[in-house]
Parts: sequence; structure tokens; C-alpha cells
Amino acid sequence: MVTQQEMIPQEERPPSALRAWLGVSAITASLFVFLTTELMPVGLLTPLSDSLDISVGAAGLMVTAQGVAAGLGVPFIVAWTRRVNRRMLLSTLLAILALGNLITAISPNYPLILTTRLIMGFASGVFWAIGVSMAMRIVPERQATKAAAVVMSGISIATVVGIPLGTIIESYTDWRTTFVIWAGLSVLVFLAVAATIPSLPSTNAVSVREVFELPLKNVQLRTVLFIVVFFVLGHFGAYTFVRPFLEDSASATAAFITVVLIIFGIGGAVGNFVAGYTVNKSLRGTFIVGGMGLIAALLLLLTIGDGKVGVLVALILWGLSFGAVQLSQVNMTLAAAPETFEAAMSLNTMAYNTSIALGALLGGLFADNMGVTSVVWFGVALTGASLLLRLGTGRKAANTVSA
Repeated sequence: MVTQQEMIPQEERPPSALRAWLGVSAITASLFVFLTTELMPVGLLTPLSDSLDISVGAAGLMVTAQGVAAGLGVPFIVAWTRRVNRRMLLSTLLAILALGNLITAISPNYPLILTTRLIMGFASGVFWAIGVSMAMRIVPERQATKAAAVVMSGISIATVVGIPLGTIIESYTDWRTTFVIWAGLSVLVFLAVAATIPSLPSTNAVSVREVFELPLKNVQLRTVLFIVVFFVLGHFGAYTFVRPFLEDSASATAAFITVVLIIFGIGGAVGNFVAGYTVNKSLRGTFIVGGMGLIAALLLLLTIGDGKVGVLVALILWGLSFGAVQLSQVNMTLAAAPETFEAAMSLNTMAYNTSIALGALLGGLFADNMGVTSVVWFGVALTGASLLLRLGTGRKAANTVSA
């Protein structure tokens, strides 16, 4: 995914190829449990709000709290832990995740859940900043790009398998059991990391000052970050409330919602795969086509989303478009700052996760005050703003990365 091989000292790579790729698999599994934990409430909003006696918008704050912490805490915590061995750091993050899921499952009240999600968010944000780099360091140099791509595939796995699986588990048990199971999965991943990943002393720490100075000096990166913010606000503002929207507009059952979430995830994986080829030919064009498709999908949801066929068409297009835009924005970020990989990824993580949180927050305000349909219009408007900003930028040639 990234070509800065100087960041991956050869002497740190273990001699066993098998153990190296098992380690990459463990890091991929880490991404899976972190991402599914962060987005799990998306498929559980209705039972969460009913059980805790809160509004759907308030339940959406579970996504907001974790996203805010994941976004805002990244540059600071990474700098503060710059002397910590990365294997130990990742193990600690997974332990926090496991404990947080368990506390969420047994929590007697909503304020404790929000506080727990906030702490889990800090752990999630740090993982996003160090995970890909760790995978690239434990394999032979010629396979570093492949390792990064494998880790990023955890996003699609989480979308296709994790979130729908959580919805299925809840439909047969309850939401608390879902989080207990995810606590157990986090423990298993913790053990896998401890068993497969070699010692990785920190070698790429970036100071907080340097991170925040980067967008001030790099106009292209600054523009990309604004594009990312608008895109994520629009997408996650709408996606967070897809379940209550489908329940209201199409009288969708939990089983049907599970199916469409799986279809959405498969669409995202396909869109990501296709974009892996098209971004090398036209990064700008891939983002624009994906953004237009995402807007079209949301408009279809508003116009024909009162029937199951319409919902399926809209969610397939939405998933395909999201996959393409998701990969494009990563490429855009790295192309804008190819010589400052970790700093650029730290800023991307901060912008992305903070926008997830704000999207869920603003979407909740719209849902509570104007109905869930207004949240979809919110998604159209913000995604449109992202698309217009990208259309307004030039066709500046840049190296791209693919996943």
C-alpha cells in the first residue's frame, strides 16, 4: 500500500515466512475486532434504544463517543507511546478493547457505556495509526505492500461479516450477548498477536507538532482532508441510521436488514477491488464516479426505498460506491504526502474517525427532530459537498497506492 520501504528495517523481519504472515493475519483480525466494535451499534440501534430507554439518536452517540476519541486522541497517544514496543502496545490496545466490550455488555446504565466507548475509542485510534506499519515491518521488503493490502481487507471483512453477524446474534439473543461474544473475540486476537508478532521497537514516532504542521504546509493534503471530512460525514451520517430508516420506510424485519447489510458489505468489497485497478489509471475519476454513485444510491433510497427491491438496488449501489470512494480517499491522502507516511495517516485517522462521530451526532439530531428520512438527505448534501470539492481540484498527477 505504501512504497516507503526505508520505514521497514530488514533486520527486524523474522526468518520464518509462516510466522510473519500469521502475524499479518493477527493484525488483520485486530482491525476486524476494532472496526466491528466501533460500528456495531449501527445494526443494534433499535434494541439498544428500547433496552436502555433512550432515543435512537442518543443510541447513535455510542458511535459518536468512540469516533471522537479515536480521532482526537491519535497524534497525542502515538507521540506519548513513541518508546513503547509496538507488539506490547497492540497487545495493550486489544486488552482495553476486550475489557471495554465486556463492560458494555454488563453495564447497568447508559452513561457508563458512553464512558467506556470513549476509552475504547482511544485504543481504536492508536491501532489505526500503527497497524499497517507493523504489518509491513514483519514481512520481507518485497511483500510489504501486499501485507498492507491484506490488513486493509479487514475493513471489508468487518463490513461483510462482523456487523451483520452482530445483528444476527442480537436477533437470537440480545445486544448484551453480542458484546460479550466480541469481548471473547478480542481476547482470542490478543493471544494471536502475542503468539505470532515479533518484538517491534518503535522506529517511526512522529512528534505532535510535526503532525499538525503538515496540513499547514501541504495545500494538497489539506484539501484532501476536507474532502475526507465531507465524505465521511455524509456517508456515516446516513449509514448509522440505516436500520431505523428501513424499519420506517419499508417495514423491514431484522432478518431483512441483516441481509441488506451483508449485501452492502459485499458491494463495498467489490467496489474496493475494482477501484484497486481504476485508481492507478485515474484516481480523481475513481473518486468522482464513486461519489456520484453514492449520491445516486441515497436518492434511490429516498424514492424507491419503500419496497424491498428498491432497498436492495440502493444498498448494492451504495456499497459499490462506498468501496470505490473509501480506497480513493486513502490513495489521495498518501499521494498528497508520500514522504510523511505516518503523519499523513495519523491526520487521515483523526479526520476520518472524528467525522464518523460528528456524522452520527448530527444524524441523531436530524433523526430525533426531523425524522430518519432527513438523515438520508443530510448524507446527500455532505457527500455532494465532498464531490464538488474534488471536482474543483485539478488533475494533478500523483503516485497512488492500492489495496
